[in-house]
Amino acid sequence: MSVPAPVTARPRRPYVRMRDLERDLAEQVDGEVRFDPGSRGAYSTDGSNFRQVPLGVVVPRTVEAAVRAVAVCRAHQAPITSRGGGTSLAGQTCNTAVVIDWSKYCDRLVSVDVGARTCVVEPGIVLDVLNRKLASTGLMFGPRPSTHAQCTLGGMIGNNSCGSTAQAFGKTADNIRRLEILTYDGERMWVGDTGEEEFTAILAEGGRRAEIYRELRAIIERHADEIRRRYPGIPRRVSGYNLDELLPGGPFHLARALVGSEGTLVTVLRAELSLVPVPKAESLVILGYHDIAQAGDAVTRITGHDPLQLEGVDDKLIGYERRQGMHPAALRRLPEGGGWLMVSFGADSQERADERGHALIEALAGTEHEPHIAFFDDTKTEKELWDLREGGLGATARVPGMPETWEGWEDSAVPPERLGDYLRDLRNLFERYGYADAALYGHFGQGCVHTRIPFDLVTADGIAAYRSFLGEASDLVTGYGGSLSGEHGDGQARGEFLPRMFGPEVVRAFEEVKAVFDPDDQMNPGKVVTPYRSDENLRLGAAWSPANPPAEFGYPGDEGSFQRAVMRCVGVGMCRSHSGGVMCPSYRATGEEEHSTRGRARLLFEMLNGHADSAVTGGWASEEVNDALDLCLACKGCKHDCPMGVDMATYKAEFLSHHYAGRPRPAAHYTMGWLPLWARLAVLAPRTVNAITHAPGLTGLLKRLGGIERARPMPYFATVRFSDWYRVRGPRGGGERGPVVLWPDTFTDNLDPHVGQAAVAVLEAAGYRVLVPPRTLCCGLTWISTGQLGIARRVLRRTLRTLAPLLRQGTPIVGLEPSCTAVFRGDAPELFPNDRNVARLAEQTRTLAELLNATDGWSPPMIDRSAVSQPHCHQHAILGYDADRELLARAGVRLDAVGGCCGLAGDFGFSAGHLKVSMACAEHELLPAVRGADPSTLIMADGFSCRTQIQHSGVGRQAVHLAEILAAAQRDTAFGFYPEQRLTRPPGRLSTLHQR
Repeated sequence: MSVPAPVTARPRRPYVRMRDLERDLAEQVDGEVRFDPGSRGAYSTDGSNFRQVPLGVVVPRTVEAAVRAVAVCRAHQAPITSRGGGTSLAGQTCNTAVVIDWSKYCDRLVSVDVGARTCVVEPGIVLDVLNRKLASTGLMFGPRPSTHAQCTLGGMIGNNSCGSTAQAFGKTADNIRRLEILTYDGERMWVGDTGEEEFTAILAEGGRRAEIYRELRAIIERHADEIRRRYPGIPRRVSGYNLDELLPGGPFHLARALVGSEGTLVTVLRAELSLVPVPKAESLVILGYHDIAQAGDAVTRITGHDPLQLEGVDDKLIGYERRQGMHPAALRRLPEGGGWLMVSFGADSQERADERGHALIEALAGTEHEPHIAFFDDTKTEKELWDLREGGLGATARVPGMPETWEGWEDSAVPPERLGDYLRDLRNLFERYGYADAALYGHFGQGCVHTRIPFDLVTADGIAAYRSFLGEASDLVTGYGGSLSGEHGDGQARGEFLPRMFGPEVVRAFEEVKAVFDPDDQMNPGKVVTPYRSDENLRLGAAWSPANPPAEFGYPGDEGSFQRAVMRCVGVGMCRSHSGGVMCPSYRATGEEEHSTRGRARLLFEMLNGHADSAVTGGWASEEVNDALDLCLACKGCKHDCPMGVDMATYKAEFLSHHYAGRPRPAAHYTMGWLPLWARLAVLAPRTVNAITHAPGLTGLLKRLGGIERARPMPYFATVRFSDWYRVRGPRGGGERGPVVLWPDTFTDNLDPHVGQAAVAVLEAAGYRVLVPPRTLCCGLTWISTGQLGIARRVLRRTLRTLAPLLRQGTPIVGLEPSCTAVFRGDAPELFPNDRNVARLAEQTRTLAELLNATDGWSPPMIDRSAVSQPHCHQHAILGYDADRELLARAGVRLDAVGGCCGLAGDFGFSAGHLKVSMACAEHELLPAVRGADPSTLIMADGFSCRTQIQHSGVGRQAVHLAEILAAAQRDTAFGFYPEQRLTRPPGRLSTLHQR
């Protein structure tokens, strides 16, 4: 029978009337329709080297709304691209099309059949979220990419994702039962394994569905011999369409054939997944070899033991992690070697998992593959070591003193038995092109190799070399009987090289299949079939010429360049994770790409105007960037949690400094941004100030004029500041351990002086002579966070002049408020990168726990109770919380340290318009943990913002500072129930959010 003419060239695009398209989508689609410059800029790229500004973005609230969106686009002849987590590395999820983002709303677990081990999901559900929802069943979805915390099932289906556990459970395609799909022309159906009887029935029904099945079978029958000949029989063949799932004599599994088609054929509406039992126990064996190629040689000897995971890492990756101080504990555990295999075994019991690991070790003894060996079976250590492996991107993307590295050939796969030789030849190819610094790692048990390569993507010669390398590498992997892609897909990165792997006849079959589903090339055009060249649509490119404006911060890790700092974001999307760490609280609250660290970095990239078609214009005056940064809590979580160390809090302060230069600022910048000054003035008559700020009628007026959230209670200023109390009291105790400066930050000094008083008691009992600066000083935090950096510099210089003599004597500076302490360790060196006194300040600043832990002979008083603690975000990011954990463990405290951000975040939660996001952040982890705490449990938070948020939330508990707990324990306080009520604190009013 005849088949449709193949799609062999991208057709001339019809003119799309954008205003009409936007209007019809807004009127007919239940969802968010965004054609604004900010949204288009945020979605202009993904995790790849490519960039295409979309026509617009649709965020459907339901699957039915997405179906309607496709219909509207069809009526306007507008192309569409589906997007999940946006982590694609080959350019699959950026296009000059209407982008349908499934991740915000279409994320339901529709049903679960435990007996059949299946579930039905919508495409926007994140893998880790799905597996958490399945936890009670003892089942999980098997494939687990390294982006498991943020990748969606729809994206996994689009790419045919795998991850390390595919060693045991196969690719995504192997775990798909059925798909509900929608063609561009509106045909909607469930597809799956189609037996002959069902196939005949489908044809008998007639219509568009029958036409699709009939034409597909005709295409496959015509090209069956060549498909069998050209498709490599390897575990990780992800390149091309899965036409082998439709071969005669097989099941004609259309669902699995569509997996990995990258949104170029159909839109996936729902998926029925196969599930596997969760391993109850695991063990880990690490094998060290002379080099990575020898490790590759040993793979097939190990795969016969049926491991759960079999990963490889080379000495370059390990060296880069060491150079950057990543995973130090895990690195110390590696056995001797220059290339390592990480082999895990799962079982129903720890004993059985250990037996399987030891059986492998015994089998390798005395063979040519006998390695150096380390064995582990405790969960904490295993996680540290797997984090080392999953940190490959962060370790290799930007190594100090080396060129940046890029994807492009990050995903090739060969028969596992030929892996060692392929690695040797790939290394030789790297060296010939000047790419010898590229690290090699990946899913070695299935022959899949990851790498990031120092391509030059900004000069014409460098880009020509990049494309030439991809061509030679394609020939190399094809010669080994391998695949261009082993899990990331082809997209634009590898699409043009598919003829080298499959030959002209199979590529024609791809084009004919494309014509069956999408003859007008409206589904993710330019990817896989009739692809753009690998040197088109580059995120950088030879014509890229961004501004590199003078900056306020020094950016010492980015060669002093704000533009280079913004380029840290490579799009991996960890800021879109739903749990763990702190990053990114605003995304977790809103689900908006523009409110993720990545989305904001993308907008800053576009703002620098390196491309003529950028949707974001106006430079520092850009309102799109200002709007996206407005909900950034400046928590600095990204500086710690992002594998690339993106520091959006600093970028926000930089932007605000320029954005408001020479013009009025928001009122909150003058009220909360200048809090240290207002607090200093309040000292003159604190009772009068408190009466005025809390008087009915006046308080509302003051909030409205000051840009302060109406529902937030105003703070009470202390009647006696901590510093004034101490200057009257003076030092006490022996002071035999020498002096320490106790830093009287604005919050401790003016709002919670009892915290400072408790710290004095603890430090003096530990043998220190406490010093307090002779005059009122400030770290500049509130001016930094509001982008008033000129004032912040002046404030810090004044502080440095006062502290300089003590700094030169080596006197420790002890901070009680984590955000202010973090300024000394983090922001100050960035504002003054070449100032020796600032360097001394950073080196000598300690948290209370750090100082006490380092005090020889000092032991904390026994507390012996449970505690729920909220580590301040800036402590998590800059200072670290390990010292507090250690001290509390020594004191017998059973600690539950809560993740995430409290949501108040300095001025953020007090600013008008931020309450909803602020409280959503608190409800993510903090407030549920506080509500669930036993009455005898300590509630701890060193940050003033964290304590205030808990108080305002009305959960009936108050949080206390570490200093308060230690001081109370020194006094042998009987904590009992609600221990915060037993502490010596000034009388005050318990303020909660006002009803609005």
